[in-house]
Amino acid sequence: MISYILRRTFAAVILLLVVSAVTFAIFFLLPRIAGQTADQLAQQYIGKSPSKADIAAVKHNLGLDQPVYVQYWHFIKGIVAGATYDLGPTTVHCDAPCFGYSFKNHQAVWPEMTSRIPITASLAAGAAVLWLVSGVVVGVISALKPRSFFDRLFMGVALAGVSLPMFFTGKLAQLLFTVQIPIFGRTYVPLTENPAQWANTLFLAWCSLALLYSAIYARLTRSGMLETMNEDFIRTARAKGLVERTVVVKHGLRSALTPIVTVFGMDLGLLLGGAVITESVFSLHGIGEYAVQGITDNDLPKILGVTLLAAFFVVIANLVVDVLYAAADPRVRLS
Repeated sequence: MISYILRRTFAAVILLLVVSAVTFAIFFLLPRIAGQTADQLAQQYIGKSPSKADIAAVKHNLGLDQPVYVQYWHFIKGIVAGATYDLGPTTVHCDAPCFGYSFKNHQAVWPEMTSRIPITASLAAGAAVLWLVSGVVVGVISALKPRSFFDRLFMGVALAGVSLPMFFTGKLAQLLFTVQIPIFGRTYVPLTENPAQWANTLFLAWCSLALLYSAIYARLTRSGMLETMNEDFIRTARAKGLVERTVVVKHGLRSALTPIVTVFGMDLGLLLGGAVITESVFSLHGIGEYAVQGITDNDLPKILGVTLLAAFFVVIANLVVDVLYAAADPRVRLS
């Protein structure tokens, strides 16, 4: 088991390096291939009507006059050991891990992202619990009573949840429960300050996000349970006289949860990398909203930092899923 975890961890590190190289190439190599010069890249970091001396200074300070592979090496080195940026009259040191320096607002990217991670993590964790529990429960009930009234009702609600976009359900929930009936707050409160107010301000965002994802989990669980409950080992368990709840939960649901674990790891990893639409709709200043700022301002260090952070969460989530697979099924370790 330990050797399997070490192999998967090493593979995850290699994958992160590949993702960082590809992401860096998209932002700094593809523009060169498309015909954009180093002067044009440097001009993006300056205000309107810059002089040639200003462009040359920024190009030199950012290392845009160097080969792309040298720039990538400096970027990776900055993540490990920090980096120093020459701003002309002054220099700025970015402590490790340094994911870049925003020359739009003159702030290092990593501290800004870490200050927003608790908001995104709170949103993702609360919504994940809601959609996982509700989706699995609804899927199991629908599978045990196929083509019944409850099955058709639950699957209809699930279809509506998948079909309705977040900017519709989120805004509708805000209109009903923060404007017409002011039950929930609008301004985010950290968990450490007031746990009750923290849950109150995030509850609508959790429910809106969970409605979208729980529909997918309900359909996956229903499909898996319908297939599993017809297997021979289920009939054998019932023939032994086991209680129906034990047959359903211990034997049926456990076998049907394998694809759910896979999808859950991916979805949670992506959400930790930033729920862009949800954070924009509910005015949450998390990683997703930070990415929107970077795209709007054309701030490449911000976009690059968020992209790598999202890739990190997805890779780690997949690593955790692989370890859970190995713990549940020893055959995975040998494959």
